[in-house]
Amino acid sequence: MTSGISAVIITKNEEKNIERCLLSLKSVVDEIIVVDSFSTDQTEQICKRYQVLFIKRAFTDYASSKNFGNSYAQYPYILSLDADEALSDELRSNILEEKKDFKHIGYFFNRKTNYCGQWVNYCGWYPDPKLRLWQKTKGEWEGKIHEKVVLQDHNIGQLKGDILHYSYTSIQQHQQKLNHYTDLMAKDLFDKDKKATFVKLYLSPIFKFFRQFILQGGFLDGYYGFIICKMSYQYTRQKYLKLKGLYHIQK
Repeated sequence: MTSGISAVIITKNEEKNIERCLLSLKSVVDEIIVVDSFSTDQTEQICKRYQVLFIKRAFTDYASSKNFGNSYAQYPYILSLDADEALSDELRSNILEEKKDFKHIGYFFNRKTNYCGQWVNYCGWYPDPKLRLWQKTKGEWEGKIHEKVVLQDHNIGQLKGDILHYSYTSIQQHQQKLNHYTDLMAKDLFDKDKKATFVKLYLSPIFKFFRQFILQGGFLDGYYGFIICKMSYQYTRQKYLKLKGLYHIQK
């Protein structure tokens, strides 16, 4: 007996990405639910061409937005994608085959990222396994910033094929997102009473770059591999600098 799948996506001004995502899901899932944070571009119009359930909701955090979408799912399995992701042909075929008789509660998929037009094979960015297909009643999203699915069951498998992640189209876009996330992370660390120690401020960023560029082979990705590792250095340093700034403001 075939089990149904509900795809859930959250969006905000994703007109450049959403159609590719929807097309990759079209023959795999039984319904698509889009939770949109009041997009001002063509996201809604594009989604409605594909007869999705389009729900508008103010954004609070990533986990609660995705769990809200999951609550509308009519089928026993959830498949979660971000708007800038799509299923590879191999992954689509393997999901359809598994759908005939699910053997696991949840499934990991490898994720491959396209950065400024180049597929990234190293830097710790691949294979980057993500739990994105699971039985609805057995798990939910947790985490306000870097959210993840937490399952009540350890019966988890993995399917061959990749989630294709079309991330940043420019270094400037990456820098803007980095600034946004470091603001969020600094506030989260501050709320948890974490401190910006000497090790965190100065040694952690250096180790982060060394691990990605040398130990994880980032140098093999060439120029953009170096940029990715440099951005990781900046991300680690900036979140602790901003955390330190929050303590100065408190004083």
